[in-house]
Amino acid sequence: MKTQELFSILETNKNKTLLFEYAEGVFVNANYHITEVKHVTIDAVDCGAQTDAWKETIIQLWESPNEIGKTEYMSVLKALGILNKVGQIKPYILDAEVKFEYSNSMFHTAQLFVNDFEIRGNNLVFKLAIEKTDCKAKELCGVVEELQANTSSCAPGSGCC
Repeated sequence: MKTQELFSILETNKNKTLLFEYAEGVFVNANYHITEVKHVTIDAVDCGAQTDAWKETIIQLWESPNEIGKTEYMSVLKALGILNKVGQIKPYILDAEVKFEYSNSMFHTAQLFVNDFEIRGNNLVFKLAIEKTDCKAKELCGVVEELQANTSSCAPGSGCC
């Protein structure tokens, strides 16, 4: 999801409560805060010696240990106020990919992509997901991806592990 799309969804749903689902049925707790917004420029070289560059907006979510047990989630309006204030200080690149950085005691620190969103009653739920790393130069480097016919049985020496 691009930063502009995130803002459009937030603007359209100002009267809702904002939740983040980072695994099926698992949510960032209600004691979360937006603690940092990063405007990141990636300038990369892949293993095929190809260069690439892009921008990302990374919004950090943090669960306050002083508010464990909190049950009321942040409103979309409050989140939008925080993000708009950031934009006044450091303007957003609206076509930048947006990610949410998050961790807790049960989940490692990760930058999560927004896969989708949905309205559940009075809640705006952003569905976050981890994307696996990948080789961008497969063709250049001669990497052939093989599909495993039966990944349900994985024995040593079978080639699936």
